[in-house]
Amino acid sequence: MRLNSIVRVAALAGVAAGLILAPVRAAAQGGDTVLKPADTQKLLADKVYYKGQSAPTQLRNSGGVKFADGSYMLATLVDNSGYSSDVQAKYQAYFITESPLKIGGQDLPAGIYGIGFVAGDKFVVTDVGAHDLLTVSSSTDQAMRRPMPLQVMADPSGGYRLYSGRRYVQFNK
Repeated sequence: MRLNSIVRVAALAGVAAGLILAPVRAAAQGGDTVLKPADTQKLLADKVYYKGQSAPTQLRNSGGVKFADGSYMLATLVDNSGYSSDVQAKYQAYFITESPLKIGGQDLPAGIYGIGFVAGDKFVVTDVGAHDLLTVSSSTDQAMRRPMPLQVMADPSGGYRLYSGRRYVQFNK
C-alpha cells in the first residue's frame, strides 16, 4: 500500500508539472523571433521603390522580427548610389512593418518606409516619397564586439534594437 501511494503522488506531481509548464512551452513556441539575413531573404525583394526610383537591396545586410501574432518587421540596407546626396544621407535602409511600432518612444503606423541614421545621433523615418515622418535620438553601443552594417537584436531592457554598426534605436510593438 505504501508503494501504491508513492506511485500516485509521483503521477500527480508529473501531471501538475505538465500543467504548469504547458503555458511556458506554448509562450516560448509562440513568442517573437529575431530574424537573421537568411530568414529575411525569403521575404524581401531584390529591388525596392523609393522616391521615384528602384534601388537594389543588400539582403545580406537585413534583419527583422516575426512577432508572436505572425506579423513582421523587416529592414534591409539598400544601394542608394543613384539618389541625390541629400536623399542618400537619410535613406540607408528599407523598413517594413505590418504592425504599429514604437520607435524611440514615438508611434509609427504599419507601412513601408525609408530609414537612416543621420548626423547628430538621430534616426529618421521617411515615407517612400522621402518626406520626414519622425526623428528620434539614436544611441551608440560601444560594447558591441562585432558591429554589422545592419542587424536586429533583442534589447536587454525589453523590445528590440535596430543597429547600423554600433548605432541603434530601440523599438517595440
